[in-house]
Amino acid sequence: MKAFSKFFEWFLLLFCTGTVLFFLGIIVWDLVTKGAPALSWEFITDTPKQAMTAGGIWPAIMGTVFLTLLTAVFCIPFGICCAIYLNEYANDGWLTRIIRASIRNLSGVPSIIYGLFGLALFVQGLRFGTSMLSAGLTLGLLSLPYIITTTEEALRRIPNSMREAALGIGSTQFESIRDVVLPSALPGILTGVVLTLSRAAGETAPILFTGVAFYITGHSGNINQEFMALPYHLYMLSTQHQAIEQVRPLAYGTALVLIIVVFLLSLTAFYIRHKYTKNER
Repeated sequence: MKAFSKFFEWFLLLFCTGTVLFFLGIIVWDLVTKGAPALSWEFITDTPKQAMTAGGIWPAIMGTVFLTLLTAVFCIPFGICCAIYLNEYANDGWLTRIIRASIRNLSGVPSIIYGLFGLALFVQGLRFGTSMLSAGLTLGLLSLPYIITTTEEALRRIPNSMREAALGIGSTQFESIRDVVLPSALPGILTGVVLTLSRAAGETAPILFTGVAFYITGHSGNINQEFMALPYHLYMLSTQHQAIEQVRPLAYGTALVLIIVVFLLSLTAFYIRHKYTKNER
């Protein structure tokens, strides 16, 4: 009976995994077959032309890169510090439990709500205007709950014996966290950070109201100006362009580039985790 139960569990696991991979393969194959013909060096490095019916997506790529970096600057330091405080310093009282529950609830808020909040707070309230700064702050707020949660989980996996050993040889609590806990939790922290940023790079709704533009011929890197981004560029080409059939190959090419960017970020997360785990062993 126990062998049958174990066999059923493995069968169910493999069946569910195979089903997900099957449909994922169909989607990726469709994107590759329809988007690969549009890929070229000119498509990657050129600017949009003729109302985005020709040219390339270089401003959208650069806008996505700069926006992701800006999001990282805003959310990573604050998120990691919050997680360290909650896990290492805060007492396990009712207030701490409410804060943790609130953080987890914020992780489930639809991204469009963050976009409206960013519009009200950063664009109108703080008068940053529709700019990359407003969009980066909005994406930073969206990413913050994930950074805090993943960092706290990584810190929680470190045995208390390591903390006690550091304290036993005369280290302060801050020194034990800095020299013992954080280096041991670094693989999990970095994995969560990179996966969160890869998710943020593919978001459309939070930047829809805060700074992304339909058509810009170049990207100056000024955070106080509007910008182009791959997710919004794909959305416009696929649903809002007046010549949808004409730009459909460009839309598939943009989707393929976005998938590659997200895949590379995810692959980086797995590589970092594998490298640090191997070094620890």
